[in-house]
Amino acid sequence: MAASMRLLFRRVIRLSHRNVNVTAAGAPGRPAGCWEPPSCRCFSEAAGDRSTHFGFETVPETEKAKRVYKVFENVAQKYDTMNDAMSLGVHRLWKDTLLHVMHPQPGVRLLDVAGGTGDIAFRFLEYVRFQQERQKRRAARSMQAPSWQDISNNYSTEEEDGPQESRAVVCDINKEMLRVGKQKADGLGISAGLSWVVGDAEELPFDDDQFDIYTIAFGIRNVTHIDQVTGCIVTTASLMLRCFYEDRSFIFPGLYDAYSFQMIPVLGEVIAGDWKSYQYLVESIRKFPDQEEFKGMIEDAGFYSVKYYNLTGGVVALHSGFKL
Repeated sequence: MAASMRLLFRRVIRLSHRNVNVTAAGAPGRPAGCWEPPSCRCFSEAAGDRSTHFGFETVPETEKAKRVYKVFENVAQKYDTMNDAMSLGVHRLWKDTLLHVMHPQPGVRLLDVAGGTGDIAFRFLEYVRFQQERQKRRAARSMQAPSWQDISNNYSTEEEDGPQESRAVVCDINKEMLRVGKQKADGLGISAGLSWVVGDAEELPFDDDQFDIYTIAFGIRNVTHIDQVTGCIVTTASLMLRCFYEDRSFIFPGLYDAYSFQMIPVLGEVIAGDWKSYQYLVESIRKFPDQEEFKGMIEDAGFYSVKYYNLTGGVVALHSGFKL
């Protein structure tokens, strides 16, 4: 084990030295012709041909969707392993925090968009089951010495309401990511209340009022029209979004940039055999709106009580809001 770890470390160092020139003129990885600050999305409408960013590249909108699909098709098998490697396992704590802020109760319906390999949905169902068992234990304690009125009321409630069942729908445009997610669910023995749907975040294939909670995690960075994603949620629902951000904190000055551009692509090459996909993922973080700007976009889409929580010094943030 120690020998294999030393071999992996040597390979990382060798690749890092070979590809250390990932920055240019003080703008990390930014290509010539696109010198806008990180908040700029490089959108244009020349001759009716709209373009957008793909990392630091400017590409036609139609091409971005194809490229993003290819990225996640390539990394699907190693996606979870890379999440552990890139975040040193901290992404698990971020996801747990998401569930605690969400605090779903039995009967709640979740739509997890760009849900990929199902981590959020799995945690959601586990959290709801825990809440259901907790409620049953409380009810059992309260019924240890019930009156006839208590028994009658409890019987009437069960007859009218019936058992509440939560459900989670994982919606992702990438079939390979969903396939990996299904394999994980089968391995974990998770099937009840869980569905997998191929769908586009910008054109959700669902009717109104089907869900109580809408979540989208890091996948929000990969859509072409962010405002369209938040605007398409027309149901009465709560919204939970989680995303990486460019480091603007005083906790990790410069360290986050150095790690992102010089180590994450190297890890992608070593673990997933794909440097370019993880170079894109790092660049896409820099092109995403900052926390305040994104908060405003969510409010413009009609959500209320929008707020966000910075995690790990602002490297990741969790946004939440409600639509009535």
